Amino acid sequence: MNRYFPEIQKKFGFGFMRLPEVDEKIDLEATCRMVDAFMEAGFNYFDTAHPYHHGQSETAIRDCVASRYDRSQFVLANKLSGYCFETLEEVKPLFQLQLDLCGVEYFDFYLMHAMSGARHQKFAEMGVYDVVRKLKAEGKIRHLGFSFHDTPEALEQILRDVPDMEFVQLQFNYVDYNDSRVQARRCYELCMQYGKPVFVMEPVKGGSLVNLPQPALELLTDGSPASYAIRYAAGFDGVAVVLSGMSNEAQVADNISFMKDFKPLSETEQEIICRVRTMYQAQHRIPCTACRYCVDGCPAGISIPNVFACMNQKLAGEGAPEKDYAQLSANAACCMECGQCETVCPQNLHIRQLLKDVDAAFG
Repeated sequence: MNRYFPEIQKKFGFGFMRLPEVDEKIDLEATCRMVDAFMEAGFNYFDTAHPYHHGQSETAIRDCVASRYDRSQFVLANKLSGYCFETLEEVKPLFQLQLDLCGVEYFDFYLMHAMSGARHQKFAEMGVYDVVRKLKAEGKIRHLGFSFHDTPEALEQILRDVPDMEFVQLQFNYVDYNDSRVQARRCYELCMQYGKPVFVMEPVKGGSLVNLPQPALELLTDGSPASYAIRYAAGFDGVAVVLSGMSNEAQVADNISFMKDFKPLSETEQEIICRVRTMYQAQHRIPCTACRYCVDGCPAGISIPNVFACMNQKLAGEGAPEKDYAQLSANAACCMECGQCETVCPQNLHIRQLLKDVDAAFG
């Protein structure tokens, strides 16, 4: 039983963000098998959001979870994404649409999505917090919290201004923990200072901590790269649940194998992680987590995460990045420099400049 939220059966959750696809549609049959394996192993926490999978994630929750299991058997988190509404009057209809798409009557956890200092100010001025509080009072939300991508100063401002938020979802992994840009350590410490349990997202940094340089992989001898990364995050005091956006049945099976009966990293494993972190940072990769928020609104149709993946391959000296790059339907040279991508990037990347760098590298 979870010490912070008893309804969460174990310390590991299934993120419906990177599901298997066939012809750009979620593979529902494969997803159902993944859900069944997850549930049969004693896990019950699912996480979605309205923009995930171009709007398909919520209906996948309905088709693969809500329509196949009793509501008491699973715990569901959803999010209010600031770029999905313009006026306060749109918030309640959007929330009801989310309930309908997911096939449920309430959300166990509801998060203000990808909060920053600017988005918090917008939500406060519009009265969004009051609307979601009313939805909670009506029984349509059990717990309120927020996911966060900004500076520790912005986080503390939110924690002070909205003390009834019950938890914080942070990007947290062994690379970002001491990273001067993400400042995961300081954000985590603030959550502990304010008594807010932490929900972890991006424990494997969008797959980056699985696709490690070969010398690093050779150090991880007692489990998969994902096992080290997820167990690292789950071992911190105050962490209520660690989320993984699983993409196939093999990933589900692997994660179940070490999280069903979770054990924190040993002292020796912690030392190994320190060495792996150093090797990873030496590559100076583009810190894209492949969330794909930037893709839908790109007028040039650039799959920006795929472009950056090619660049990271090139930096690491792995695979055949030139061949992969040549197969992209729209590459970095197609960028129109509109900046739309940068307004939605939770990593606050300077995408336009990075695309110029990629174009120069690949010619």
